[in-house]
Amino acid sequence: MNSNFLGVGWTSPVKLENNQIVMAHYEECVRQSIWTILSTARGERLMRPDFGCGIHDLVLANNSAGTIGTASDEVRQALIQWEPRIDVLDVDASLDPSQSNRLLIQVNYQVRTTNNRFNLVYPFYLG
Repeated sequence: MNSNFLGVGWTSPVKLENNQIVMAHYEECVRQSIWTILSTARGERLMRPDFGCGIHDLVLANNSAGTIGTASDEVRQALIQWEPRIDVLDVDASLDPSQSNRLLIQVNYQVRTTNNRFNLVYPFYLG
């Protein structure tokens, strides 16, 4: 199966190797796209103010079950809206036992055309 449709783009963050920009290929490109969506607050991008994830509105929220549920829902909705190459299988947020102000948001997803499954853990810090 040809994976070219998944894309090739600059790595995030941009890296140079032998004076050339390093490229992210296929499923790594998808993973980096997910990370970019989750790392971008809505309104942060001038030309696309609706792009991003609403978890950044929770930075000063209390460390509670409600916050954890809202964070999971915001991540799920952002990925459904902004990453059409995947099916979101599950999003689970939990408190990091080593840091009481950090949520670990685990995203399980499947790349639609290859059916390959992946997970990504995104750390999110509460104020």
